[in-house]
Amino acid sequence: MKRSVPKPRPFVKWAGGKRQIVSHLISRIPKEFGTYYEPFLGGGALLFEILPERAVVGDVNEELINAYLVIRDRVEELISDLKKHRNERDYYYRIRSLDPKSLDPVRRASRFIYLNKTCYNGLWRVNSRGMFNVPFGRYKNPKICDEENLRAVSEYLRSSDVRIVLGDYRETLKTAGEGDFVYLDPPYAPVSETSRFTEYVSGGFSEEDQIKLAEVFRDLDRRGCYVMLSNSDTPLVKELYRDYLIEVVEANRFINRVANRRRGYRELIIRNYEEVKASVREVYQGP
Repeated sequence: MKRSVPKPRPFVKWAGGKRQIVSHLISRIPKEFGTYYEPFLGGGALLFEILPERAVVGDVNEELINAYLVIRDRVEELISDLKKHRNERDYYYRIRSLDPKSLDPVRRASRFIYLNKTCYNGLWRVNSRGMFNVPFGRYKNPKICDEENLRAVSEYLRSSDVRIVLGDYRETLKTAGEGDFVYLDPPYAPVSETSRFTEYVSGGFSEEDQIKLAEVFRDLDRRGCYVMLSNSDTPLVKELYRDYLIEVVEANRFINRVANRRRGYRELIIRNYEEVKASVREVYQGP
């Protein structure tokens, strides 16, 4: 694609974001594919790296999807509203206390991006009532309004055939078929009880949900899709996908509040195909 603005980047920091392993993912995408599907969109690191001309992307997080739609359709209004925000503690808690459903789409997206840029560690977490509850982050000079990148994201979403879906991953994947490429990036299976974090939306993502996702992976395989999945390196995940190609990669996790615990994570990249754009290494051979 010819671009009149810089290449877009994720516009929010997202727990489980793929910026740390995106080079591993890029080297493993199929040589050729039809439509790109990503039903656990989050920050969209892989989407913005490969910039497919046809894509179906989605997420269950209403705030996130509203922000994508507003950036696509009303980016200048959003930029104007973002410039009104202040990096101040009392102001932060006043904005946090607002019910997002009471706001128009632009102000709702503005609130979402502002809170993401100024909250503690960039963590988006909600309580059992679905309300955002992360404390103020006390950053000295956060970039609340990245005009250049917001416009770049907007241009890509408007100039390409990208359908944005609010809903369960199965809804996003309904039309995936032979030759399409599906990237699955679910909330990761916890490596321990203390590492459990799936509260992007109220309800989380349980072990049962991981099992159901593996069934969907197998169904996509039968449909003739190219399927790639990333998840944590746990016995459960290895067992669920034992019939497929499993590779181990090292990654950092910057969402951890303790700095020296952000390094040395082992993640799995799982595929139902072998032919890729570049050679790969570190293939997991199984127990």
